[in-house]
Amino acid sequence: MSIAEVSETAADGADSEASRRIPRGLTLAVLCVTLLIVSLDNTIVNVALPTLVRELHASSSQLQWIVDAYAVVLAGLLLVAGSTGDRFGRKWVFMTGLACFAVGSVAAAFSATPHWLIATRAIMGAGAAMIMPSTLSILTNIYQKPEERARAIGIWSGTSGLGIAIGPIVGGWLLAHYWWGSIFFVNLPLAILGFVAAIWFVPNSRNPSTKRPDPVGALLSIAGMSLLIWGIIEASTRTWSSPLVAVGVGTGLALLAGFAVWERHCSHPMLELSFFHSRRFSVAIGTVSLVIFALMGLLFVATQYLQFTLGYTPLQTGMRIAPIALVLVVVAPMSSYLVRWLGTKIVVAFGMGAVAIGMFLFAQTTVGGSYADVFPAFMIIGFGTALVMAPTTESIMGSVPREEAGVAAGTNSASLQLGGALGVAVLGSLLNTRYQNHLAVVLNHYPVPTAAARLITGSLGGAIAVADHIGGSVGRALVGVANRAFVSGMDLALTIAAASAVVGTILVIALLPARADNESADSTTRGRQVGGAQGHNDETA
Repeated sequence: MSIAEVSETAADGADSEASRRIPRGLTLAVLCVTLLIVSLDNTIVNVALPTLVRELHASSSQLQWIVDAYAVVLAGLLLVAGSTGDRFGRKWVFMTGLACFAVGSVAAAFSATPHWLIATRAIMGAGAAMIMPSTLSILTNIYQKPEERARAIGIWSGTSGLGIAIGPIVGGWLLAHYWWGSIFFVNLPLAILGFVAAIWFVPNSRNPSTKRPDPVGALLSIAGMSLLIWGIIEASTRTWSSPLVAVGVGTGLALLAGFAVWERHCSHPMLELSFFHSRRFSVAIGTVSLVIFALMGLLFVATQYLQFTLGYTPLQTGMRIAPIALVLVVVAPMSSYLVRWLGTKIVVAFGMGAVAIGMFLFAQTTVGGSYADVFPAFMIIGFGTALVMAPTTESIMGSVPREEAGVAAGTNSASLQLGGALGVAVLGSLLNTRYQNHLAVVLNHYPVPTAAARLITGSLGGAIAVADHIGGSVGRALVGVANRAFVSGMDLALTIAAASAVVGTILVIALLPARADNESADSTTRGRQVGGAQGHNDETA
């Protein structure tokens, strides 16, 4: 054994001793609090868009990039950030991400122009890409027993879902009491607290058998994921027939196909494609993408329905979406007990079925409906999502060697981002298409000015603004027609979301292994192939 190997072994032993002295509950708390701000920022900025128009004079395209810059950079860097953590130490990547996120948040809070805010949102996305997979890979390494890992991942999943769902609530409350920059500045104390706590309470871990860097794979994954997510997001406003969208999505898919070919033949791949040979891994990736597709699509259309059709303020809207978050937080940690009793297949299939039922119930909404009509759907969807998210995440992380936890966590996070972007783009496009078609038929019978017609068909909010300007019986009639067109489009979109959940249910029943033991031997074999015997890592000397 060389001197370098002896030194590395000694360092690993020291890390192991240190990690055993750290209470795992404190580590989990640090990871979840920091994960909360990452998931929160996926949705918190949406309620501030009207304010940014007034304060920064942002255009529609600039508003879109203020939202999208975060998601595009986050998705593009996830795989690389996870792989970097495996190589250099997940704790160091995690802390670097927190510092980057804090700097980006402060800069965003004091942005003077829309372009500066877009740039700072991109910095926040880069920090989030380092934080998100690191939290999951660190968690996987400190909770090594399957039962304990499943419970911890349940808490992690509940926290992730909580952040997405309460983003509008927190944003609405902050905007009601403070200046618009507070929706970003609120991240600073939590990021600083997480950074300081990580020094003492987060153990380091990495892959002790790292291979040579894979810069070609890294560049292909960054470019491919970024372009694909950008194209999907653009489709929600430009339509899928737009040449720009076609070029973005097509180029992104081509680069990701090139990434797969390169990784397959590379002697030191960033992502082991052999992971996808495991049904426990690949089916779970597909399932979690489908459930987040439905959830993010629902949040996109439901927030508009609650505000424009039912007349709630942004804060009131966030409070009425809160049942999804509350059910997620309660049920997700409990799902591990159900998995131990019934098996992964039954629990996840039941959860996907519940999501399908909830979406179908919401799709029965009428213009004359009320919040009481959709409340049961929110509860059922939250319950189903909780039963899916935690067990599928545990399946993904439990089916790969712990040495590769970072890149596996990055793959899981990338599937979440891709599913969410598709949910908003696809369901949003379905809603907009039906909305515009219904209104076009009506407007053809009246001499409406071109500018007003563009506002009316552009969105329900635009139609209400025009109606308010007109006033009287004509204005009220326009609101009624626009609401009927919107609800019709929403019902179509959520019916498709329900169908996607049914597809996920069938996929799980047909292909997902009932229990983890089905592939434990394969996972151990892959661990020896890609990085040494499974179980050897910086936490266990």
